[in-house]
Amino acid sequence: MFSELYPRSEGAFALPERMKPYSLSAFLLLLFAYLSVQAMTGERGLLSGHARDSLLAEREAQLTELSQKRADLEVRARYLRTNSLSRDLLEERARVVLGFADPRDYVVHVSGPAAPDAKVMAS
Repeated sequence: MFSELYPRSEGAFALPERMKPYSLSAFLLLLFAYLSVQAMTGERGLLSGHARDSLLAEREAQLTELSQKRADLEVRARYLRTNSLSRDLLEERARVVLGFADPRDYVVHVSGPAAPDAKVMAS
């Protein structure tokens, strides 16, 4: 009885004859439902706007910080060139990098790790 109502056609997945006119409509309905859910909750969906805005604000703050650091490094690099050499900056960098101090300087040893921008105080 079942085989009379739904005769088997060729192929592994065959639709009954009375369902074939609706198969395209069902496929389009499922596709529309999937795309609607993605439009609302996907990575770029309408409901994820707040997360994108907070990420944008965080990245803008990072950009501002990095721009300030770059400007500072460009100024330091300009003062270390041979045509406009700043002796004070050169001496400060040599002391920090090499760990030397002037004999007239007071050196205070700290038990914690030294900061990379630590400056030796001159007397």
